[in-house]
Amino acid sequence: MLALHAWSSQPIVYLPVIGGTVLALVLLRKPATGLYVGLMPLINWSFAAVPLIPLPLIGAYQPLAIVTGLVLVVRDFAQREIGHWVLGAMLVGLLFSTMTTPLSIVAASGAAFLISETVDWAVYTFTKRPLSQRIMLSSLLGAPLDSTVFLFGANIARPGSLALGTLLTSIVSKLVGAFIVALLVARRERNEAAQIDMKAA
Repeated sequence: MLALHAWSSQPIVYLPVIGGTVLALVLLRKPATGLYVGLMPLINWSFAAVPLIPLPLIGAYQPLAIVTGLVLVVRDFAQREIGHWVLGAMLVGLLFSTMTTPLSIVAASGAAFLISETVDWAVYTFTKRPLSQRIMLSSLLGAPLDSTVFLFGANIARPGSLALGTLLTSIVSKLVGAFIVALLVARRERNEAAQIDMKAA
């Protein structure tokens, strides 16, 4: 019985389930959604398993913190594919994370996503700026909050995760990711405005 429990507790056991789901979404022509669902358990797992690098002045450093901003870019493309169902994809990603990652990190990840979504809702609801500007504004407000909450939870499972270098890298990578998304949206806004001007002419 103990041997069965030890076997089922290994993250590698669940790779076929996660990989199969990602592949199915790709075959259904939802590649960004598949990547989003697959990235969440990977990033959450990395905060539990990838060795921390001790650096002078800033303390322990999680090298994959730089990838967290990629999730914002992928999430934007996933939302274009499936609209508000992206929240369902987020829940699937969190469910898969429970297969590979300590629950404190998964809970912290869920809380961070909840904070991010709440800030997005507030910014998108109460400001009338173009979408590209709202994306950057919500990221400037939300990235420090959700990064701190996530790393605080990760620190419970793995002391040293809540370090200055990791926190700053996570925040900056999210802002860079948001900037890329904002540029893509701004280009779409300009194209739509140009088409409206052509029709009006």
